[in-house]
Amino acid sequence: MNVLSLFDGMSCGQIALDRLGYKVDNYFASEIKKCAMEVTNFNFPNTIQVGDITKLKGADLPPIDLLLAGSPCQDFSRANYIRDGLKGKKSSLFYEFLRIKEETNPKFWLLENVIMDNQSYGDLSKELNVFPVRICSSKVSAQLRDRLYWTNIKTSEDMFGYKSVNIQQPANKNIYLQTILDDGYTNLPKARCLNRNSWYPSKNQEYLLNRYKTTGMITLIFENPNYTGFVRTVNKNEMEKLQTVPVGYTKILSERQASDVLGDGWTIDIICHILKELKGQLDI
Repeated sequence: MNVLSLFDGMSCGQIALDRLGYKVDNYFASEIKKCAMEVTNFNFPNTIQVGDITKLKGADLPPIDLLLAGSPCQDFSRANYIRDGLKGKKSSLFYEFLRIKEETNPKFWLLENVIMDNQSYGDLSKELNVFPVRICSSKVSAQLRDRLYWTNIKTSEDMFGYKSVNIQQPANKNIYLQTILDDGYTNLPKARCLNRNSWYPSKNQEYLLNRYKTTGMITLIFENPNYTGFVRTVNKNEMEKLQTVPVGYTKILSERQASDVLGDGWTIDIICHILKELKGQLDI
């Protein structure tokens, strides 16, 4: 099958397809972040990089069987006190996804984004003609990562004609943060949602502890079992485990770069849970 991944990042969609054993003839990746493309090409050298989505034309591509996307979330995110939604500079790139979807008319498609306010939720659902399924990565990993998934892979329609994604919740694997740590101790059952700032140099202990106490938006690992002593943030291996990415996938990147691309990425086991519904629907 031919796959087109928009906002491909570190190619989490390709990891999921590979893990499921699906045969991919061509994987087209639209991405502009250099370190993300580098780690993709290192792990999947046959990836066909097609560049900036705003310059991409559906007519230049072969028939697409599966379209994947995780459009920018910054203007939707509850972590951003200024939320411009689809009017925001970054999140308005959703319309580029919509354009490419219309130009390529894929057999199947999947769009991921963050939990958002009712206005944005309604706007995206109206444009896509389906209501999403909400799945938290805590079901399959040691991370709190609550996300919305719009797709046509498996839907149902109610008596009023409204479509909804009809993919069931994954089974709870009961994975906890302490069990995936390389060393140290945590007082959290699950890590906070990964983002580009999840890793920070440990030399600034005062900053880390202050950020931990005031915002709660960072995961700290303590030196001692009574949660005292030297503290650090999650390392590269642990971040990969939190996203259920193969350990070593980001080995060519620095800790900071890995935090950036993994924070932008998908939880692989959630994507596998959704894409496994394609079995029997495509020649894969």
